[in-house]
Amino acid sequence: MGKFRVLLVDDEEELVKALAERLEIRKLSCQIALNGEEALRIVEDSPPDVMVLDLKMPGMDGMEVLRRVKKSHPEIEVLILTGHGSESDEQIARRLGAFDYLQKPVDIRELVSALERAYGAKS
Repeated sequence: MGKFRVLLVDDEEELVKALAERLEIRKLSCQIALNGEEALRIVEDSPPDVMVLDLKMPGMDGMEVLRRVKKSHPEIEVLILTGHGSESDEQIARRLGAFDYLQKPVDIRELVSALERAYGAKS
């Protein structure tokens, strides 16, 4: 699988930095956004191939980010990664266009596998 660009969106800074490090070891290029507004700016300036998105964030929540990204950049695949998931959240996220829905804490191999599937679905 060639190198592709991942945007990690989560207000837990330590978590996203650790995830980015572990993904970069696996030769994935990562950007980090700590809130929804920052994520949308990055999407406009330099769209990623795949986004990993938390649902519960201060300000704009993940569902709203997902809604806006899928409207403006439907080609970006979005994986939800949340510690506060519910079945109804998963159904809503999938209806809005989420590629996958993962629970924290996530095994890095599971995340990489989901990212590769999402990237593969783009082509």
